[in-house]
Amino acid sequence: MHLLDVRDHYAAAAAERLVAQPVPADDPFFTPLSRAQVADLFDTVPRPERPEPDGVLVVFGPGAALCGPDVLWYADLPKRYAEAAVSKGELPVGVNLGRPGEPGDLVRLFYTDWPVLDRHRDAIVGRVDRWIDLRDTATPAALDGTALRGTLAHLARGPVRTRPYFNSTPWGGQWAASELGFTPRAGNTALGYELIAPEAGVLVGEKGGAQVELPFQLLCVEHPEDLLGADVHRRFGTSFPIRFDYLDTMGGGNLSLHLHPREQYMREVFGWPYTQHETYYVTAAEEDAQVLLGLTEEADLEIMRRQVEDAIAHGTPMPVEDHVQAHPATVGQLFMIPAGTPHASGAGNLVLEVSATPYLYSLRFYDWLRKDAAGASRPLPYQHGFANLDTARRGADVTKDLIQQPRTLRAGEGWREEVIGALPEMFYAVHRLVVASGADASDDTAGRFHILNVAAGQGAVIETRDGRTHSLAFAETITIPAAVGPYRVRALGDHEVRIVKALVVEP
Repeated sequence: MHLLDVRDHYAAAAAERLVAQPVPADDPFFTPLSRAQVADLFDTVPRPERPEPDGVLVVFGPGAALCGPDVLWYADLPKRYAEAAVSKGELPVGVNLGRPGEPGDLVRLFYTDWPVLDRHRDAIVGRVDRWIDLRDTATPAALDGTALRGTLAHLARGPVRTRPYFNSTPWGGQWAASELGFTPRAGNTALGYELIAPEAGVLVGEKGGAQVELPFQLLCVEHPEDLLGADVHRRFGTSFPIRFDYLDTMGGGNLSLHLHPREQYMREVFGWPYTQHETYYVTAAEEDAQVLLGLTEEADLEIMRRQVEDAIAHGTPMPVEDHVQAHPATVGQLFMIPAGTPHASGAGNLVLEVSATPYLYSLRFYDWLRKDAAGASRPLPYQHGFANLDTARRGADVTKDLIQQPRTLRAGEGWREEVIGALPEMFYAVHRLVVASGADASDDTAGRFHILNVAAGQGAVIETRDGRTHSLAFAETITIPAAVGPYRVRALGDHEVRIVKALVVEP
């Protein structure tokens, strides 16, 4: 057997070719998502000589699939492992694509390496002969290509739950550790990844037996109309456009004061075709907890800018509530956060973010003078923030538009569906199913996927017309593909169950 490592054949400028140029060119905070291809790693893709009839040549490394193999195996490592390795500088996993021997960095990983490799993976998955899951390199698990594609087809037509995990940050809390039993990796359970499509995985296999984790994104690539629905597919391509995640500040601190890019800026400067609208649903809160949202009526942007700059340059505390409103964090309340709106979840909250999928562009103004473990301040790209600040919606309009009261959309015996958040500028709406103990609610995807999260109560059972059932416990999230059509939601336990639901609405 002979080996060929394609990384030895990368062009000298391979790493530089992949990186998209920032706008402006000297931006130290962000780069746009790379549009490069894996083929750009090479001046010429290697074309090794075929072995003798009884010989074997193993070609490996990112880009090996371009070499015309007779048999194609894909070795995958879920993204959370790569992120952890890059953060720790662990080689060989924590490297830059195009520079195999050098430690990577998170900016390059998020904005360059992952987009390039995802594009390559999505292009070749239809001809993969074996998918290998390398979460445990000592005992890797695998699916052959036929089983892989059959599994994806099955998952895309029934309720599917992605694997959750939590990351830690300086502001993180302890709710997921105390209530759900997650073990914090670095002291807290700040960010709960329920469904963030570019990083999400689905576990398949037997409980307690061999399991393979498959990227959720492959469902969108291989079966976009089944998963997304025809209208959503036409609008968003194979991008799954809504995410669900938790922000845990119970026993932690305030999030940074920040906003997200408005749509044109997101396209032209950062390269995403749609922008990062968000909402916060308060799942749990300590007494007197708050959510910061929207400009005050009296906010003076020149003073605000000077105070942001003073905080960065001199460590001067910023009087945030002079500029941004503070609202009680009432359990069950949804806060709408369209792009351009300054906001932050305060300490003492468990917030379910029901948001557009883009998640890499938080334009921060102020981070409460916090330092990280190395004693450094968090980067604050406030100039991007001021360039995107929506100055028109302020004062009473914030409460009227962004803190909406539930309105009943439809109802049946023992249940109702409420609209709890919708805005003309946002492409999705947030509803809530309220189901009494022992009751069940009927629903229908009507050609558009739904996402459900049990926000209060013991849990629920999802039942589809083809006989599939899926139990969902408190705080868990599930995707109902468009292909499901009619389904029922049955409440579990002795108390009312409340289920947050999100869907793409017609433009």
